[in-house]
Amino acid sequence: MSWKEIEYSGWGRVLKARGLVARPERSSALASLVQSAPAPAIGRLRSYGDASLNSGGRAVDMTRMDRVLSFEEASGLVEVEAGMEIGRLLKLFAPKGWLPPVMPGTGFATVGGAIAMDVHGKNHHGIGSFGCHVEAITLMTPGGPKRITPTRNKDLFRATVGGLGQTGPILSAAIRLLKAKGDVMVVTERRVDGWDEFLSLLDTSDATYTVGWIDATARGAALGRGILEEAETGGGLIPPAKRGKRIPFDAPGFTLSPPVVRTFNAAYWRRVPDRGRTVVKPIDDFFFPLDKIRDWNRLYGKDGFHQFQCVVPVAQADRLRGMLERIAGSGLASPLAVLKRMGPGRAGYMSFPMEGYTLAVDFPNRPAAERLIRELEAETAEAQGRIYLAKDSLSGPETIAAMYPEHADWMKAVKKADPDGAYVTDLVRRLKLRDAR
Repeated sequence: MSWKEIEYSGWGRVLKARGLVARPERSSALASLVQSAPAPAIGRLRSYGDASLNSGGRAVDMTRMDRVLSFEEASGLVEVEAGMEIGRLLKLFAPKGWLPPVMPGTGFATVGGAIAMDVHGKNHHGIGSFGCHVEAITLMTPGGPKRITPTRNKDLFRATVGGLGQTGPILSAAIRLLKAKGDVMVVTERRVDGWDEFLSLLDTSDATYTVGWIDATARGAALGRGILEEAETGGGLIPPAKRGKRIPFDAPGFTLSPPVVRTFNAAYWRRVPDRGRTVVKPIDDFFFPLDKIRDWNRLYGKDGFHQFQCVVPVAQADRLRGMLERIAGSGLASPLAVLKRMGPGRAGYMSFPMEGYTLAVDFPNRPAAERLIRELEAETAEAQGRIYLAKDSLSGPETIAAMYPEHADWMKAVKKADPDGAYVTDLVRRLKLRDAR
């Protein structure tokens, strides 16, 4: 297996790494790598910060290992290699009446990455995180493939799901797909006037899928205005989603300047009528709206961007409102801001979800944005919430430590699986996650 030196980055393009990368195509090649030169596994690099980076070290690119290994049509149990993209899994099985049970905001995320981050989706309030639907994981260990389940090698399973890749490369996973009514989405859009109405609608919605776009620039009485989408699967013949166009160059700085963002957000909010509307969409248009714009991260220019995403308990909703007020007052937010209601479902020691509200906001990479995000992180900690490590690029070890109370259990299992620290990444080093406390 040959190694190639490359420079690569997280999706936010702020943090970068240079190192040797290998791309195995078969399990035998992966087994050889684990025995001779163990290194962190990476996928499509859709984590925003440094979770998939290993500066000055090696990494194993799993994207060529993307095959379907088995499928039980009666039960929806599918076994796939770790490099399988969530969007491709959707395209393969939606016509058969099955969906990936949980889908993040991009279809380019791999199954291995979805497990390592225990991703959540627009249906978290109902069925929990991705890891809640994983019935078995095959890890590639120095001794060969090792099968783990929620009941067999339970600690290792819980350290792997949401575990940032620290237990070794995932070879494959068995996932229980979700039965669907069809391969299109029936989406009801509502214009929401403010924060309190938004939370009330999220709390009382009985839709399978819900997500809120929020205008993070609106202030005063309009604070928290946005659009709520509630959706169900359905049947029907509509054209498939169009292939996205690429952003061919890094956008100039004025592209997402405050006046432009405010104007865009106001127009986007008004696109939904006062009375609301129901539309039918291609299934991937609903789940992966930004995938229609290939390389959309280049809209933030060559300096890249940060995303702040937190979750706070239901009882701390007022604190989250205060964070949004601070964001709106800063003039730094981009058009990309999301508000969702989360349920309690999580599958790993280091999984992000908790029952409450999650807010995600993108910011161009500027010193003022870094200062604001650090303040927001401190407020999240005071609210007994969590920062999402798949998006993080700025937190410090002191901030994160209290947010993940099962960290000690995770570290115990990780040290047993990887005593030599072969799978440590830049994020793990930055946050000192494997240091004794």
